[in-house]
Amino acid sequence: MPKNSVLGFPRIGEKRELKFALENYWSQKCDFSDVEKIAKELKQRHWNYQKEAGIELISCNDFSYYDLMLDTTVMLGAIPSRFRDISDPTDLYFAMARGDKEHTAMQMTKWFNTNYHYIVPELNSQMPFTLNTEKVVGELHEAREACISPKVNLIGPLTYLALAKDDNGTDTLEHFDNLLVLYAELLSTLAQNGAEYVQIDEPIFATDVDAEMLSLLKIAYEKLAKVSDKIKLIVTTYFNHSVEATNVLVHTPVYGIGLDLLYGKKSLESLDTIALSGKQLFAGVIDGRNVWRNDIEKTKQLLETIATHIDREKITIATSCSLLHTPYTLRYEEKLENEVKSWLAFALEKLDEINLLTKLFFNGRLTAEEEAALEENRRANISRQHSKTIHDEKVQKRIAGAVAVERATPYEQRIKIQREELGYADLATTTIGSFPQTTELRQARREFKNGAIDRSSYESVMKQYIDECVAFQESVGLDVLVHGEPERNDMVEYFGEMLEGFAFSQNGWVQSYGSRCVKPPLIFGDVSRPKAMTLYWSQYAQSKTHKHMKGMLTGPVTILNWSFVRDDKPRSEVAKQIAVAISDEVDDLQNGGIKIIQIDEAAFKEGYPLRKEQISAYEKWALESFKISVASADAATQIHTHMCYSNFNDIMPTIEAMGADVITIETARSGNRLLRIFKETGYRQEVGPGIYDIHSPRIPTVDEMVGQIKALQEVLPQQQLWINPDCGLKTRKWEEVRPSLKNMVEAVHIVRKETAS
Repeated sequence: MPKNSVLGFPRIGEKRELKFALENYWSQKCDFSDVEKIAKELKQRHWNYQKEAGIELISCNDFSYYDLMLDTTVMLGAIPSRFRDISDPTDLYFAMARGDKEHTAMQMTKWFNTNYHYIVPELNSQMPFTLNTEKVVGELHEAREACISPKVNLIGPLTYLALAKDDNGTDTLEHFDNLLVLYAELLSTLAQNGAEYVQIDEPIFATDVDAEMLSLLKIAYEKLAKVSDKIKLIVTTYFNHSVEATNVLVHTPVYGIGLDLLYGKKSLESLDTIALSGKQLFAGVIDGRNVWRNDIEKTKQLLETIATHIDREKITIATSCSLLHTPYTLRYEEKLENEVKSWLAFALEKLDEINLLTKLFFNGRLTAEEEAALEENRRANISRQHSKTIHDEKVQKRIAGAVAVERATPYEQRIKIQREELGYADLATTTIGSFPQTTELRQARREFKNGAIDRSSYESVMKQYIDECVAFQESVGLDVLVHGEPERNDMVEYFGEMLEGFAFSQNGWVQSYGSRCVKPPLIFGDVSRPKAMTLYWSQYAQSKTHKHMKGMLTGPVTILNWSFVRDDKPRSEVAKQIAVAISDEVDDLQNGGIKIIQIDEAAFKEGYPLRKEQISAYEKWALESFKISVASADAATQIHTHMCYSNFNDIMPTIEAMGADVITIETARSGNRLLRIFKETGYRQEVGPGIYDIHSPRIPTVDEMVGQIKALQEVLPQQQLWINPDCGLKTRKWEEVRPSLKNMVEAVHIVRKETAS
């Protein structure tokens, strides 16, 4: 029986090698063969890291050039018809992910409640599913050649269908029978190629599923587990409990069941059921979503509790989910404060934790070196518990006192005041905030941070860029301007660097989508704002134009959800501390002459629990946190917020209650489906639906955008609409941004003229 397993490993490279190779390929600086070479090196390196750390079940097919859901789409031949004119497989793959001059990209959205984005499958009744095993079989053989006995990772058929959309609006589960045939054929092929262990991920069952889904689960794994007696099938869920699914799976002939016992503690209720079935339990006890060092002795106690229900040899120690959601390693972290660094474990360090825990739990005997590692683990956890750097009495006292939660003036009165004082027209144009981050900007920030240039030289570069951004926006006729955010490395990290209670890694990169990586801050202590964070740059930008300049802030819930958050305090308390700091910043901005302030809550929906019984508690503190952050805004100060790809159907009352005057949302890849929810629920505030997709390099035409605006007018009155791209423009190039925004403003002028005539 395997003693331990890792559900999946990061793939972008510990020095982001894959990211840079992909971007060079997209920029036509190298051939795809160069990307393939780097990919092969990365896969072999990652397998060896795990092998050397004593991991027994090592995944293959957890690697992707862009996204595993997209890989599954290719594997199943579920190619949308608009891409079928592309004959080259590589061009086809990246056109689906990113779009090109002739093809709009497939929709992208968040993977459950994480900051990872997946490419949404597009299905229809005529979809000609055909199995393509080239990638999965190829990686199986690659692993073998690297002397690895691999576990093949697959996304399960029910999760794939549940996360897909049907172009005709029909139930995607109607494709179940067709997909089940392909999955059976796939497993047969894997068996013929020598696969022994196959991990099928079904995280959809960590959500509230209905009886139909559970019935299909039974049908699927009754059939798939019998395809070949050579394959041991492991069905894995994560991010929450999956008690209902477990109760079904124990009655199928699957070999093992993987459960998240950290984020789904209710899964412990399934232990006796699993024991009676004789299944192997893949116990997710090593945190795959956070970076704090495991308390080995505490986790050993949890495993001993599990062992009172399930025979020890029927337990496999595992990560709670794929390590995709954590950075690679601490080995390159030279600037982190030693005390904070001692509290952390990234992906490679988690492998060592698994190894130590395996020895301790199964053998009970440790070598002198392992005893020393255990003692170090013990000291680090005690240090973190008692460190004076974590607790700030002033912060705790302020949070415990009276904190304003509501804006003083109701929305109906505010919007009249704002329309009069700000003087913007219907279909007002703006952008979401950031403009392209150039090599020169990154270099100047890096040199200033490293002391290679002085503040004056640094500010000169930043101000020149702001001047150019303002001049460009005025030249194309945007109504409300932004300063472009040249001084910011990341929308969360930038603020965290100016808040107490945060720490930062040098190389703690985590994949968000494709080649896009983020470096989440580490919230280790009580949070406060020593001084104003954005006022200087906002006031400088405002001095360069007579038009309104938006102040740009990141909201408390997004800062929380896009950081690695301390686990010794409730998330609600941490969010409240951040909210008070943002509220102080709002007050400074409005007193400094900035009358439109955008507080981005891109990750507000992302943080929602996967289970209904946990949602009301989250909504209560998340909503309160945002309301605290804007409570200082005067009636004449217009508050905007921005939300990324999300399904808002079930949270519209919460969004309306947030107290924002304008909400901008990403809708370019989903058409008007998302916007219609705002109409159906009678949403009163103003809305800025993104009219073009910034995640694609293609430049939309004026006619396209005129059509998009008119489609928006069919849903909401133009008095309620703002016009903008669907997200920030930081990752795009100026040669894409300039014509796109020019076309956007021209499209608005055409529609305004037609409406007025």
